[in-house]
Amino acid sequence: MSVQERKERERAGRERLIVATARELAEQQGWDAVTTRRLAERIEYSQPVLYSHFRGKREIIGAVALEGASEMAAAVRAAASSADGPRARVTALARAYLDFAERNPAVYDAMFQLDGGLAFAKEETPEPLKDAFAALLESLGEVAGDGVHPGLFTETFWAALHGLATLTRARRLPPEDTERRVELLVDRLAMA
Repeated sequence: MSVQERKERERAGRERLIVATARELAEQQGWDAVTTRRLAERIEYSQPVLYSHFRGKREIIGAVALEGASEMAAAVRAAASSADGPRARVTALARAYLDFAERNPAVYDAMFQLDGGLAFAKEETPEPLKDAFAALLESLGEVAGDGVHPGLFTETFWAALHGLATLTRARRLPPEDTERRVELLVDRLAMA
């Protein structure tokens, strides 16, 4: 291995450590607790080293969001692929999405609530975000219905899931009714 390859591998390792540490700290104490100073202390590197990887917290949030998008896409695909038939796939997708949001609140915030400097629904949208949407589209596109654009239907269903995730987490909706909400969403929107 060349010196350059070793340096690139070490740099990538430091970036993974920074992102993992930011994510861990955010999940434990919230995003307000994530500062470059605290990250530098936790990973035992100087703040200038952190800044050589990320220009600031915004870029770190963006990196966590991209990692989360990849994880969510994998979870949604795994759930949908284990289900048999369109209704079961959409139900499994909805449950996986809501479960991801509940288990990873800080990551979910990085993806959809905080400014990570990422473009959504544009040409320059990063690939992990496009892939997360594609993971939803794969199952939802087949139930969009005649004359309904699959992408538009997927956006609408996603918006409903996001609303359920956000309102349940904020204790605006009782969590014990989540399964009934999923059934209603699937029956009335996806299977209408």
